[in-house]
Amino acid sequence: MKENSQIIVVGLGRFGSNVARTLYQLGHDVLAIDKEEIRVQSMMGEVTYPVTGDATEESVLRELGVQNFNIGVVGIGTNIESSIMVSVLLKETMKIDTVVSRASTRLHGSALELIGCDRVIYAEEEMGVQLAHNLFNPDVEEYMQIAPTYGINKLSVPERFVGMNLKEAGFSNIRDKYGVTIIVLKRGDNIILSPDSGEEIKEGDEIIVSGLDEHISKLID
Repeated sequence: MKENSQIIVVGLGRFGSNVARTLYQLGHDVLAIDKEEIRVQSMMGEVTYPVTGDATEESVLRELGVQNFNIGVVGIGTNIESSIMVSVLLKETMKIDTVVSRASTRLHGSALELIGCDRVIYAEEEMGVQLAHNLFNPDVEEYMQIAPTYGINKLSVPERFVGMNLKEAGFSNIRDKYGVTIIVLKRGDNIILSPDSGEEIKEGDEIIVSGLDEHISKLID
């Protein structure tokens, strides 16, 4: 896993709480904030810092030291004004490097893009876990959770491996080295189940692997 990041998640509805909880399980420091105390209490022991507060107030964010964080996730879905306000505060005022915001409509999403959000998500609760997994790993295209710390990932094969076979690229022994199993090699519309170690990697190939989240993170790194 990559070096731990300092992440603030604003809005602890079903989407935000899933993002926050999964990022914490992946080993990151997570500050989760919501105005509703009952939502914050439900996150006790599930994140690093569960906080009741109004993230639309700059003074609250500064008191929490949010200006020292490097990633912000805005999970507010229905209150568009608050969503935009928090996104602006995180990106422009707190100078957070990467801000990802959830949008409830295309118009909402367009507004978030205009104010400089690095990524806009049109998502429901089940997408929260997937976002947490691919937030740091651009090669992860899809993620399906099987158990709280175990999942199936679809990964793009890096271009540097094109022309090598799976053994030369180091994929043939990942089960022994990382505890991860290659289930499928996907090449366009063609599916190769349990590919042989001598299978040559082509441009655009994808692999589907299964394993513990922490082991897959090591493989990606």
